[in-house]
Amino acid sequence: MVVATNGFPSSNATIPPTNISPNAILPLDRGDPVVFEEYWKKMCESCTVVIKGWELMSYLSDMSNVCWYMLPEMKEAIKRLHHVVGNAVTEDRYIVVGNGATQLLQGAVFALSPSEANSQPINVVAAVPYYSEYQDEVDILRSGLYQWAGDAASYEKNEPYIEVVTSPNNPDGTMRGPVVKSEAEGKLIHDLAYYWPHYTPITHQADHDIMIFTFSKCTGHAGSRLGWAIVKDIEVAKKMTRYVQMSSIGVSKESQTRVAKIMGVICDGYQNFGSMKSELFFEYSKRILKQRWEKLWEVIEESKVFSVAKYPKAYCNFTNESSESFPGFIWLKCKEGIEDCGSYLLEKLKIRAREGERFGVSPKYARISMIGTDDEFNEFLKRVSNAKKECD
Repeated sequence: MVVATNGFPSSNATIPPTNISPNAILPLDRGDPVVFEEYWKKMCESCTVVIKGWELMSYLSDMSNVCWYMLPEMKEAIKRLHHVVGNAVTEDRYIVVGNGATQLLQGAVFALSPSEANSQPINVVAAVPYYSEYQDEVDILRSGLYQWAGDAASYEKNEPYIEVVTSPNNPDGTMRGPVVKSEAEGKLIHDLAYYWPHYTPITHQADHDIMIFTFSKCTGHAGSRLGWAIVKDIEVAKKMTRYVQMSSIGVSKESQTRVAKIMGVICDGYQNFGSMKSELFFEYSKRILKQRWEKLWEVIEESKVFSVAKYPKAYCNFTNESSESFPGFIWLKCKEGIEDCGSYLLEKLKIRAREGERFGVSPKYARISMIGTDDEFNEFLKRVSNAKKECD
C-alpha cells in the first residue's frame, strides 16, 4: 500500500520553505521556462530594445532571402549564436524563422509530404517516449498530406515515412538518433530544442537535413514565440517558408528584434568574457539546473515510491569539461504498487504532471517540469519527500 505521511526524510531539512499552500495544486505539467527569469532581470539594461512607432511596419524584410520576412539581424544573430556554442552547422544552410518550434515542425512535415494529388498521406512517427504534443500537432488539421503513425521503433510498413528525432529527448532527456528499420523511403526532422549546453554536453556540431530550435528553451523567453529551422535543401526551405506565410504571414518583427538583441548579448558575453562582470548565461543556467537535479537525486534516493534515471557523463566541447545532462524535465517512474503515476501524484500529493500515456508509454511514468519557479520546485521536493510506501 502506498500512502502519503507527515514524516520527512533527513534531506527535507535542506529544502527551503515556500509561499505555496500545501493544499494548492502544483501545475508541473507544463514546460514554462521561468527558471531563467532572475538572470534576465540582472541583464535588464543590456537587453532593452526601443522600437519607435513608425519602425517595423512592413510585412517585408529581405525579399532576396528565401525566408523573406526574416530580419537580416535575426539571421546573423542565429548564425552567430550557433557559431559561439558549436551545436549546429549553419554555413551553406537556409534559415527559416517561425512562431515557435511547433509551427516549424508542422511546416517541415508539410514540406516533406508528397505533393501529388493522388498520393496517400505520409506516415509521421517518433520513438517512444515521444514529445506529448507531436500526435496532436500532426492530427489537428486532419490533413490529407500526412498522418500520425505512432512509435518509430515499431514502424514496419513498407510505406514512406517522416521520422521526428528529438535529441535531447523530451520527456526523458536522452540523446537520440533515428530508429526506423523499415526499408521504405524515409525522411528525418531533428527537433533539437534542448541541444544547448545548460541542458546537455555539446559533443558535436549537429548537421542534419532539417534541424529545429526554439528560443523559449534556449533562453527562457517563451513569450517571444520564436523558433528557427536550419535547412539543407532550398526547396524544403521554400515550402516551410510558404507554410509560415500561409498560416501567419511571417513572424513578428518586434519578436525578431528582441530575440536578435538577446542573442547578441549572450554572444558578446562569451566573445568579450574578459570584460564581463556578471556570470555568463549558459554557466548560470547550468548551475541552476545542476543544483535542482542534485537536490532531486538526494530526495529520490531516499524515496521508496519514485525512481529517476541518472545520465552518463560526456565531454562538452563548449565548456571543455565532462558533465552529466541536466534536462528541463523529470521523467518520473512510480515503483511497484502504483500503476498510474499521474493519478497518484495528483490525488495524493496534489502535483499535476503529464501522464506517461501522453508520451506513448506506460502510465507508471509521468513528466514533471524542472524549469518553473524556485517555490514550485521546492514545494515539489517537499511533497515528494512526503511520499512513503508502507507494506502491510
